[in-house]
Amino acid sequence: MTGIHSVILVGLFSAKDRDYQDRLDALQAQVTALGGQVLDRFVQRRGVSDGGVRLMSAPLSRRFLIGPGKLDEIVTTRTSRNADAVVFINDLTSYQRRWLSTRLGCPVLTQADLIHGLTSPTQSQHRAGHGHKP
Repeated sequence: MTGIHSVILVGLFSAKDRDYQDRLDALQAQVTALGGQVLDRFVQRRGVSDGGVRLMSAPLSRRFLIGPGKLDEIVTTRTSRNADAVVFINDLTSYQRRWLSTRLGCPVLTQADLIHGLTSPTQSQHRAGHGHKP
């Protein structure tokens, strides 16, 4: 494990997704198995309202994936708990990852990144032989 010891988990889930807590538990177990510590978990639900049902598969924000209120909560918690990184259960575009990293002030990882261990995405890609940023 390189430089990332404590993380915050985040997930955007459909209101129809009944096993979202189990999915977060599995992600937390994955982080723990890599020697990391989960400081907090955040869930954003999508599709609870009539309007949201039509948009369930779309991100709440093209830039940040999640809504602004939830993002503010995560920023506050990350800062106060001094988390090294934030790990999203959802896949992120390079655009979203860049904006989230800037807003959160730390590396932003996805569940897929954990295959390479708890390192920043750039470190993972260098180790895998891809010398470019996401």
